Amino acid sequence: MGNELIPPSGPDGIEGIDLRAALEERYLAYALSTIMHRALPDVRDGLKPVHRRLLYAMRLLKLDPSAGFKKCARVVGDVIGKYHPHGDQAVYDALVRLAQDFAQRYPLIDGQGNFGNVDGDNAAAMRYTEARLTDTAKRLLDGLDEDAVDFRETYDGEDREPIVLPGGFPNLLANGSSGIAVGMATSIPPHNAHELCQASLHLIKNPKAETAELLDFIKGPDFPTGGLLVSGPDTIREAYATGRGSFRVRAKWEVEDLGRGQWVVVVSEIPYQVQKSRLIEKIAELLTARKLPLLDDIRDESAEDIRVVLVPRSRNVDATLLMESLFKLTDLESRFSLNMNVLSKGTVPTVMGLKQVLREWLDHRKEVLIRRSRHRLGQINHRLEVLEGYLVAYLNLDEVIRIIREEDEAKAELIRVFSLTDVQAEAILNMRLRSLRKLEELEIRKEHEKLTAEKDELTKLLGSDQRQWTRISKEISETAKAYGPDTELGRRRTGLGEAPDHDIDDIQQAMIEKEPITVIVSEKGWIRALKGHQSDLGGLSFKQGDALKLAFHAETTDKILIFSTAGKFFTIGADRLPGGRGHGEPIRLIVEMDEAQDVVSAFVHKPGRQLLVASTEARGFLVGESDVVANTRKGKQVLNLSTPAEACLCVEAEGDHVAVIGENRKLLIFPLAQIPQMTRGRGVRLQRYRDGNIADIRVFTGGKGLTWTDSSGRSFNRSLEELADWRGERGQAGRLPPTGFPRSNKFGPRDL
Repeated sequence: MGNELIPPSGPDGIEGIDLRAALEERYLAYALSTIMHRALPDVRDGLKPVHRRLLYAMRLLKLDPSAGFKKCARVVGDVIGKYHPHGDQAVYDALVRLAQDFAQRYPLIDGQGNFGNVDGDNAAAMRYTEARLTDTAKRLLDGLDEDAVDFRETYDGEDREPIVLPGGFPNLLANGSSGIAVGMATSIPPHNAHELCQASLHLIKNPKAETAELLDFIKGPDFPTGGLLVSGPDTIREAYATGRGSFRVRAKWEVEDLGRGQWVVVVSEIPYQVQKSRLIEKIAELLTARKLPLLDDIRDESAEDIRVVLVPRSRNVDATLLMESLFKLTDLESRFSLNMNVLSKGTVPTVMGLKQVLREWLDHRKEVLIRRSRHRLGQINHRLEVLEGYLVAYLNLDEVIRIIREEDEAKAELIRVFSLTDVQAEAILNMRLRSLRKLEELEIRKEHEKLTAEKDELTKLLGSDQRQWTRISKEISETAKAYGPDTELGRRRTGLGEAPDHDIDDIQQAMIEKEPITVIVSEKGWIRALKGHQSDLGGLSFKQGDALKLAFHAETTDKILIFSTAGKFFTIGADRLPGGRGHGEPIRLIVEMDEAQDVVSAFVHKPGRQLLVASTEARGFLVGESDVVANTRKGKQVLNLSTPAEACLCVEAEGDHVAVIGENRKLLIFPLAQIPQMTRGRGVRLQRYRDGNIADIRVFTGGKGLTWTDSSGRSFNRSLEELADWRGERGQAGRLPPTGFPRSNKFGPRDL
């Protein structure tokens, strides 16, 4: 928007502004505020401002791990009054989360009272609950009084607060973080602190180590609620290398034997951030909706520990299949996304990989070490100066006392007489009389020597990069020991496993209640499913002008294959068929079948079976039944056709000979081996006609002979010897059939 469009200033001091520029400026300011001061954690201490302010306020209240508890309302009041001018409930919610052992892998706050539970119940009001810091929080705060980090003014300018904490604990990865800013988000799962420390030590020794080496120590996320990590190693490696990815986490379960062949599944750990009550509610809903036919009941027997009992429908149910169906439909399996979008050096939002996150934490620890060492060096230099002044005072005590008693400018006189510095003279003047008793030369010299030795050590430390990293390694090793695998807090909770490689079809079937049905297909292509295996279909009603085309028995877990005149196969789950109360539904509405197409055949899918498909022009081929299953509503084109030919036959190819008859009433028998197997095509010539089309086809076993049924229902069988006159090669014309062959030119009913 150009400046010429800005309205002129009004008479009453109203100024015209460029709306676009104003919106951009204000929205950018809001976005930056959200990113920097609310949603994204700092890579160095892993905290957002509200959490940092909470811990700092609690430190000032002296709520150390060894101190007593104080009311949370007191803490929240201090935080919102001095540092964080936001809603008290929002601050209290942040405090509560830092105290929940099911939300934080290493809680930073030790809570007393009701702080909520894994069922999703809220904590008690802040006036009832009490809190203090944990040892983990103390490690994050250690060094604040030693100039380890920079401070800034608080929002009202009356106080000061740290920009970042010293961070003696790898908090970002150990406790994780999640947040939604403007245009970006962060999602970091919790990890095992001992593993992080070991990886950091390796990185100190080998600065060029790649992510794959670090993953020898870090096995993946370590959630406070446990569970089982089932993501593949390649997925995990890729996620940590790029900082983006996701992890599959499953509930931990085992089969509990009840004796006499009875058993139940007991779930003892659920995925991170899944509310147990909501999870059980969801499973109960699926049970009511009959979408979990393998499950009979669910009970929550949890007390302190989680214990969710799943009762199978029968003792013959496969426990693994039951759980796979639950993993697929419920939050017993969930994905936790990894998006390590953090503030680098507290200012720049960046998506970092694992190595970069650890690198920045280590660099921060080095900076903290240098600043603390310099601060301590300053203190030592000051104390040494004071001690040297005390030594002068001790050796000349009577003269010092005289000067103080008699001289008007005692300080200046002390400096002149004993060549003292201003600091030394001030220290002597501020000394209490009771201190004179302690002013023994031996004591002063002993402290002087001790501090001089410490000063030498600090000087060497500040002058050597190697010494600094050795000191940091020592600190990290101490943290690793404190959170070792043999400690209750440090032991790994999330196990590593693999998801059983179950066939998707098995799982899909496990979600469908198995019931017998009878599938009815009408001449006009309407389909329905009657309950049970019906044998008497005489009472079936159809729309006017319609009639029964075919009927067959199936189960609700079956797949129904439909072959159309266009040479396409369609697949419909038997459980999705309309019920048998009305006339059903047109097949072309269930799948995408053209109006001009008709149904050639419909049957239950049996994997591994061979089919022989043929067109009206007597071209066909063999196809494996598994190759014709369509995964979409559009179906799968199998038999290619040239107009005006249509697909007309689909029969089971079980046997070694083929009998084919045309509308010209010529019969030909030839070996099945002469027909090729294909997955798609026009096929080969089965029988040659001068005019007319193919009428019927049958595959049979030579040893058993060819069987057909006449219009009266009588069955005929002829051996290959008796059919010698009709045997030939594929593509021949054939000859008139034997006596007794039906005038309809059909072999009779066949089961598919």
